[in-house]
Amino acid sequence: MSETTHDGGVALGAAPSPDEGLPADRLAAKYGLAVSGARPPLMEYVRQLWGRRHFILAFSQAKLTAQYSQAKLGQVWQVATPLLNAAVYYFIFGLILKASRGMSHGAYIPFLVTGVFVFTFTQSSVMAGVRAISGNLGLVRALHFPRASLPISFALQQLQQLLFSMVVVVVVTVGFGSYPRLSWLLVVPALALQFLFNSGLALILARMGAKTPDLAQLMPFVMRTWMYASGVMFSINGMLAGKPDWVIRVMQANPAAVYMDLIRFALIDGYGASNLPPHVWALAVGWAVVVFGGGFVYFWKAEERYGRG
Repeated sequence: MSETTHDGGVALGAAPSPDEGLPADRLAAKYGLAVSGARPPLMEYVRQLWGRRHFILAFSQAKLTAQYSQAKLGQVWQVATPLLNAAVYYFIFGLILKASRGMSHGAYIPFLVTGVFVFTFTQSSVMAGVRAISGNLGLVRALHFPRASLPISFALQQLQQLLFSMVVVVVVTVGFGSYPRLSWLLVVPALALQFLFNSGLALILARMGAKTPDLAQLMPFVMRTWMYASGVMFSINGMLAGKPDWVIRVMQANPAAVYMDLIRFALIDGYGASNLPPHVWALAVGWAVVVFGGGFVYFWKAEERYGRG
């Protein structure tokens, strides 16, 4: 292109840019540019998460160590807190309200202690998951990593805490006459499935809590209601004796009750298969797969929005 100058000469003008008029998305694609923090495809996200597995483990261990660092008794509170809860529940439900109906004294105490410890695993995973993003905004904004690392690492932290506390469960169980046998091995797959279920819940609530921080104030009431509906302090079969069978089956299919009852059945001699719902392992696997798979995809869908705004 040319133009005439003021003295009658001809000057050549600059040629138009080949990028002129291109939309932003085509311009970025042309030069291989990508949005910072954009959500990767699902399988790529899974690969990135697997690549951060050492970070997830180290982060969970660091959080576990720091959790009681300001207390004089330190990590003793990992065991003392649920034990004190169990003692209070035994006084109220075992002695006053006689919720142990259908069970001997020797079976009820391990039943109650196991229920409190196992439900606390789910409760703590949920409460930590709600704050996984909103409580770690500095880390989320400073570093680039798959954000699902945070809720999963918090669920892993609670699993490590439960494994430490299981020593007390074993001591109580043996102390009341339930000695080790092959069925104790069932605890391993039951806890693995519960960990998947808890991780899925943590992922779901991490996304919800990132958008609505006030959810953390509501969750204690939700968890307390869930605890009373899950048979932590009483046998669902014994408490609902005489009620329609479908009511009992629905209560037993509650995921918290499923994982508690599987571990009780594995450890306690006086807690037989009649206390379990039909197809209990199918329920345990189904809850774990559906909640973890759905929670993972639900969390991944909002990956690029965490820590912004």
